[in-house]
Amino acid sequence: MEPHMANHHSAVAQAVSGTVAEATGQRERAQPISPRTGGPAGNALLTSWTGLVLLVLSLGELLTLFDVRGLLSWHVALGALLIPPAVMKTASTGWRMTRYYLGSAPYVQSGPPPLLLRLLGPFVVAATLGLLGTGVLLVVLGEERARSNLLTVLGFRIDWVTLHQGFFLAWATVTGLHLLGRIVPALRFTVLGGSTADVPGRWTRGLWFVTMTAVAAALAVLLVHADGTWGSFHGAERGAPLHSHPRTLAD
Repeated sequence: MEPHMANHHSAVAQAVSGTVAEATGQRERAQPISPRTGGPAGNALLTSWTGLVLLVLSLGELLTLFDVRGLLSWHVALGALLIPPAVMKTASTGWRMTRYYLGSAPYVQSGPPPLLLRLLGPFVVAATLGLLGTGVLLVVLGEERARSNLLTVLGFRIDWVTLHQGFFLAWATVTGLHLLGRIVPALRFTVLGGSTADVPGRWTRGLWFVTMTAVAAALAVLLVHADGTWGSFHGAERGAPLHSHPRTLAD
């Protein structure tokens, strides 16, 4: 094997082993604690707890897909509730990355995530925001406009519902991989973390969560009251297959 090929395989092997080691809890990143805000430790707490909230809400949202027509209001409400924590997790992760690349000492000491998770991150953000954004758009546009043809590709008709379904498939794939890499560290640092209460900035993190909850609740009420046009089946039978009459936020 040529030297450059050997180096390439070695780099890939190191990237995979590093990701697996952190994902399984065999290796933990340093989480330095800074006064007042908590620094990387405080940021990790905010990000991890927000991620767990997203996980619970996402599981609830997926359950509504078993009877999405009968549970339409729940489907819309849970989709709306997902938006504020998704934005907050994106912001907290972006803040940590910015501090690291700008050379902030505590964040440099903590180090970056494993390479594979860093490469996956932008796809997770894009798929999540795309899924939630198109979901809101479906409610705002209403069923008739959402089903209007946008373009035709290789004979396939593309509308806003199709785009939403495409984002859902992308989201399910990349978020599943992200969850495998993050769930164990998040649980160990939050639910199983015995000393995290001593991290400064607890009241600030609590305020962020209260604000997130209030915005999520208001958004859920607003969107549930705006989904009226999706309540009519236009002659479709209630027992018709879901794919034959897509009409959801995460169909």
